[in-house]
Amino acid sequence: MSKRFPELTQHPLRALVVNELHARPFESLEGPLRATHWAMQGGDAELERSHVAGLCRQCGQPEPAPEANYHSVPLGSFHLRWERHTEFATYTVYCAGAPEHRNAPFADPAAATVPEGWIADLPGQLVACVHLTFDPREGSPRELEQILAIFGTDNVAGSTVADGAARVYTDFKPHADGYSRLLIQDLGLAPRRAGRLIQRLLEIETYRLMALLALPLARDATRELTQLDQALETITERITHSNQLDDEQALLAEISSLAARLERVTATNSFRLSAARAYHQLVNRRIDNLREQRLPELQGLGEFLERRFQPAMRTCESVEERQEALSRRVSRAANLLRTRVDIALEGQNRDLLASMNRRTHLQLRLQQTVEGLSVIVISYYSAGLLSYLLKGVRETGVSVNVNLAVGVAVPAIVLGVWLGMRAVRRRLLGKDHGH
Repeated sequence: MSKRFPELTQHPLRALVVNELHARPFESLEGPLRATHWAMQGGDAELERSHVAGLCRQCGQPEPAPEANYHSVPLGSFHLRWERHTEFATYTVYCAGAPEHRNAPFADPAAATVPEGWIADLPGQLVACVHLTFDPREGSPRELEQILAIFGTDNVAGSTVADGAARVYTDFKPHADGYSRLLIQDLGLAPRRAGRLIQRLLEIETYRLMALLALPLARDATRELTQLDQALETITERITHSNQLDDEQALLAEISSLAARLERVTATNSFRLSAARAYHQLVNRRIDNLREQRLPELQGLGEFLERRFQPAMRTCESVEERQEALSRRVSRAANLLRTRVDIALEGQNRDLLASMNRRTHLQLRLQQTVEGLSVIVISYYSAGLLSYLLKGVRETGVSVNVNLAVGVAVPAIVLGVWLGMRAVRRRLLGKDHGH
């Protein structure tokens, strides 16, 4: 018996993360086989789940579980595989058996076994659709002339993959029915390995087109970024010749408007460009996993994408880098203008403070002059009052020399008035300082 260990407290997400690696297993597939694959963007997850569940009920098979993002189920004459991704969903149907005519491997696709109404009602917008034919190993390998005739063009990519266990051919373009085509010749694939190969090829087509959704946005952004770049260059030139605060404030308003326009452009395409970068990496990884070997007179899948797909991705990457560089330049220019405006404002404030300081000195001198005059006036009236007082005393019969007494008292009166006003001023200044 195996030893039992104590039960530990489980992390609430443990089951989810443990099962993630096994959530979407590869199919086990054998030739001859036909498949049709759709990638739909923008559909609602619940609506997609309900659409798959309706077909399962119609065929009497288990429905996808609530909140499920993957469901693989046999439905009579075909097998359905549904996967929900972050921003798109894929539907793949597999149908066993070879096409009716070997030289027309895509004339009888797997989609023909699915109810047309169900296909027409797939939620979302179509991004990728592929017909795939998997030739059994018993048949003789097709000659190059046959391959070119099947695809109707000499611009076909093909290679030996999976360490020589299969050959893959495609032209990466939709045909008259709107579907692109993948032809695989089995040269010794085990069922699980065949399932992995088919899944990777379908993912290359899906991720390639999902990545290219960013290209039109990148081209539009290039035109807008050129205009913004020219506007920033003009503003920068004007900054070098500006020496007035009003001009610099106007330039700061213009560069703020420029920054807002750049932010709008960035917000419009930043998600799409970052998604394109992620899908690009996935495509490259899937190509590496194929382990291609070159076929005579044909370019490999990786080589084909290197010449056609990689330049488009470099365009998207350059736009993303250009946006970031332009954003940094706008930020530097704005910081420079703000610094110049701040310096100019500080100069104005300094001049204003100096002017206020001069006014304060003038007011202080005026105040001191007024205080001196006030001492004289108050002393004069105080001496006059003393004179009246002494005259009144003399009328009572007391012998008083009024002029002498007033003359002697004047210095004391002046000193007393000066000291009194000084005390009042100190008291008022003490209140102003919170004392």
